[in-house]
Amino acid sequence: MQLSIRGVDEKLSVALKREAARRDTSVNKTIICLLAEAVGTAPKQERPAVHHELDHLSGVWTAIDAAEFGAAAACFEEIDEEMWR
Repeated sequence: MQLSIRGVDEKLSVALKREAARRDTSVNKTIICLLAEAVGTAPKQERPAVHHELDHLSGVWTAIDAAEFGAAAACFEEIDEEMWR
C-alpha cells in the first residue's frame, strides 16, 4: 500500500529526520514504525530517559579535581559530638 502525507511542516520534518537518525534507519521506515506503534500493531520502542539538570557537569572532573573536592568536603564527614548532646 502506498500513502502520501501532505502538510508536513518543517518542525515535524526535522523531528522525523532526527528520530530516523536515532533509530539508525530511513525516514520512511521510521514513519511506518511510528504509525504502527501509535495504532498498537507494534510495541513502542523505548526511548532512553534524558535529563538535563546536571548533564553539563558529567565527566568533566579530572582525578585531581575529584581529589581536591574530596579533601575539601572531608570535614562534612566529621561528627560534632557537642551538636548531638
